[in-house]
Amino acid sequence: MISTRRYRLIRNSVFVWMTVVITAGFLMSIPKIDILEHTARNLYFHVPMWFTMMAAAIVSVFHSIRHLRKRDIESDLRAAEAARVALLFGFMGITTGVVWAKVTWYQGTSVWWNFDPRQTSVAIELMVYSAYFVLRSSFEDSELRGRISAAYNVFAFTTMPFLLYVLPRQLDSLHPGAEGNPAFSEITDPRMRLVFYPAIIGFMGLFWILYTQRVRYRLLKNSVENRYLNDNS
Repeated sequence: MISTRRYRLIRNSVFVWMTVVITAGFLMSIPKIDILEHTARNLYFHVPMWFTMMAAAIVSVFHSIRHLRKRDIESDLRAAEAARVALLFGFMGITTGVVWAKVTWYQGTSVWWNFDPRQTSVAIELMVYSAYFVLRSSFEDSELRGRISAAYNVFAFTTMPFLLYVLPRQLDSLHPGAEGNPAFSEITDPRMRLVFYPAIIGFMGLFWILYTQRVRYRLLKNSVENRYLNDNS
């Protein structure tokens, strides 16, 4: 476990980094993009959230595989907390996407959701990972819960590349990079990448902060509970 002093240093650095990124995102000029206009600035938030969700899922499945090999409680705990934060960024990503679509593609209409292939595949992926926590809550035995949820987590992760990348690119969609549409990099100015790539790093830093806090909390909680049980046994 990382020391408290180093954790605080990294946490504060991430906060400063994100402050600079957000400030630059709103103040830097951007090119005029058809339909998107200034809402294109959402690129600095919406897309990095998806990258962060995928990074969190990688951390989660890594610890699930480790738990299947070693059967240690901490690996199961870390897998669950990484998946929890992955879901958080996933829900924030889909929320910013729905709002973005409303003020661009569906402006002047009552439409908020039209089952665009990427929207639908993302919603399915979030349900797949939500089921992971439903599954975990179904077992009282910690060892059985760890093994079964770890195996399911591996399955859930294998669906991610297909649902978030492969399938949406093969179907007609309003999203850039889909069938018949250019990739976002082809319709955006290189200046936007000066904020976009640091934003990805910053959001992953936020994941690390939240993940580390959750793991610290869970380990401390387990330690207190075990001490209480030992004192009363």
